[in-house]
Amino acid sequence: MGDIFGQNFRITTWGESHGGGVGVVIDGCPAGLPITEEEIQVELDRRKPGQSRITTQRKEGDVAVLLSGVFDGVTTGTAISIMVKNKDARSSAYDELKDLYRPSHADYTYEAKYGLRDWRGGGRASARETIGRVAAGAIAKKILTQHCGLETLAYVEQIHDIKAEVDRDQVTLEQVESNAVRCPDSAAAALMIERINKMRKAGDSVGGIIGAVVRNPPSGLGEPVFDKLTADLSKAVMSLPATRGIEFGLGFGSVYMTGSTHNDPFVLQDGEVRTRTNKSGGIQGGISNGEDIYFRVAFKPTATINFEQNTITRDGKAVQLKAKGRHDPCVLPRAVPIVEAMVNLVLVDHFLRNRLKNNQRLSP
Repeated sequence: MGDIFGQNFRITTWGESHGGGVGVVIDGCPAGLPITEEEIQVELDRRKPGQSRITTQRKEGDVAVLLSGVFDGVTTGTAISIMVKNKDARSSAYDELKDLYRPSHADYTYEAKYGLRDWRGGGRASARETIGRVAAGAIAKKILTQHCGLETLAYVEQIHDIKAEVDRDQVTLEQVESNAVRCPDSAAAALMIERINKMRKAGDSVGGIIGAVVRNPPSGLGEPVFDKLTADLSKAVMSLPATRGIEFGLGFGSVYMTGSTHNDPFVLQDGEVRTRTNKSGGIQGGISNGEDIYFRVAFKPTATINFEQNTITRDGKAVQLKAKGRHDPCVLPRAVPIVEAMVNLVLVDHFLRNRLKNNQRLSP
């Protein structure tokens, strides 16, 4: 089913943008992991709407409620259920969309697949569905931090044609969270915010690129041939709304190189096998090699814009649509924690798969 992700650490997200709420059920989380609603809330607060003038002005507290799977502050090993209620839906703003298809949205394709659709804010196709992913990602992050010591950090690298200067080896969470656009380059961030505000006032939107780095990953994560780490990370990230492409390491830039200049030579460092360079982005043969994993992902401009556009109704009548309602003029600032969550969900799943193969259990 398309609502389920992962194998050993498996999540099922549920809910619609304008329904009663959204959430997630997590299966396979080991028992004895200390976790609180407050830890989950930290990540949800980074994703929630209304954070600044450059995001949607929908007002949602996005308060996480742990319904099951946690007792006395630790996981029990049973299914964990987390719910977030919708408080500021305003479904009436979408009444005019009942019988027409918004350009570049999922309206037509959902109806083509199911024969009907939830027209209130996009229903299941809305990015509000990602709340469940972020909540589950917070738990995955706790496992990885506690048992691997790794860190996943995403950041905005480009908005429209404005590119930041980012040293992925040195970038910190504090730098990322220091501004509304989540770009660690303060000078570029100011220009990005100005551009997004300009688009918002004009009723238009822009896209960009998010960079991500995983520091201190264990070697040996990945399951060739079909569950390679690159393949699973790609599926995870590309399942997010508005994504259009992903590249690992030097990515598409590697086509300009030769094998002799692209290969990462091996060296022995303090008794450990390492690579002198990391042009492959920490993954070789679909398996992590212990070097930092890094990739970049492209996001398209938000489809909802305040421009008159040609479209058709369900009965085939040509009409003009000028969208109303609240939306992000650029999805990237709020997508940063969502990208991190999806990366952590993939990594914890592969980490647990390795443990089970070696008959190892996680100690509390």
